[in-house]
Amino acid sequence: MDPGSEISPSSGQLGKITDRLSLYRNQLLQPPNPSPEPPSNNHTTTSSPIQTPAAMSRDPITCHVLNTLTGTPAANLPVTLTLLSGSSISHNPITFRATTDADGRVKTWDPTITSSASVPAVLSGLPAADSKTNWSVRFDVGPWYEAQGVESFWPEVEVKFTVKGRGREGEEGWRHYHVPVLLGPWNYSTYRGS
Repeated sequence: MDPGSEISPSSGQLGKITDRLSLYRNQLLQPPNPSPEPPSNNHTTTSSPIQTPAAMSRDPITCHVLNTLTGTPAANLPVTLTLLSGSSISHNPITFRATTDADGRVKTWDPTITSSASVPAVLSGLPAADSKTNWSVRFDVGPWYEAQGVESFWPEVEVKFTVKGRGREGEEGWRHYHVPVLLGPWNYSTYRGS
C-alpha cells in the first residue's frame, strides 16, 4: 500500500467535500431578498446604484448564520449587536438585539433599553463620512443548541469588527457590513461578507 494514499482523500470523498463546500458557498452568496423580477438583458451601467425598497430595508450591519451540524440556516438564534467605541460607550454601551429569521439572517436590529436610536441613526450621528467604530455581534449559541438537545462547547460566539463609514443607505459614507458565521457546537468560522 502506498503511504501517500492513506493521506489523500479518494475521488469519491473529494466529490462529497466539493459538493458540501458548494452548498455552503451558494447559501452564503444568496442575496438577502431575491428580486421577483426576471434578470435584465440590458448590460449598461450607471454611475450611481439604483436603490430598491428591499435593499433599503436592511440595516448597515447584517449577519447570516448557518448551522454546520445540520447544514441548514440557524433560525431563531438570539443575537446581540453592541457598539464598542464612541463617545458615551464606557458607562452605557449602545446595544441592539435580534433573532435570526427562518433563513438564519438578521437584516434589522431592535434597540434595547440603552438606546432608542436605530443602527443607521447611530452611524448617521458620526462626525465624518470615514469615521471608524468598533462593534461586536454576539450569538447566544449555548442555550440555542441546548434547546435542540445538543451540547455546545460555546456558550456564546462573539465576533468583533470595525465599521468605517456613517449614515443611511444612499448617503455619503454609507457602507454595508455583512457578518456570515458558519456555526457548529464545537467550531465556528466567520469572514466579512458582501
